[in-house]
Amino acid sequence: MIMFKKLFGSKEPKEEKILPWKQLTTVDQLNVIEKLSKGKTQVIFKHSTRCGISRMVMNQFVSAFDVDANLDLYYLDLLSFRDVSSEAGFKFQVMHQSPQLLVIKNGVVVSHASHGAINEIDLAKFV
Repeated sequence: MIMFKKLFGSKEPKEEKILPWKQLTTVDQLNVIEKLSKGKTQVIFKHSTRCGISRMVMNQFVSAFDVDANLDLYYLDLLSFRDVSSEAGFKFQVMHQSPQLLVIKNGVVVSHASHGAINEIDLAKFV
């Protein structure tokens, strides 16, 4: 019976991990993020809600994220807020990709990645 549970999974519901996301919905918030980054690391996760790869990467990110990390974590739905996504790329001098993670410290992007490379970033290095 244990073998079948391993193959087909358990029917017991998994406990969902909730991250301390802040919604990024306005261009003005980018200025606030820049200022806050001078005292605390700011992280933006740009997510495409219509992309399966973006969803997979986000699920991996959520699973690996340390909820006790001393940083602010922003979620940007780039389909709903294209203007914010475009301005983030311009402001922080990073070419747009999706999904994408930006790590901002002291007003500048100190690390960024897209797709599977997002989960290779060690956020603890920037806290």
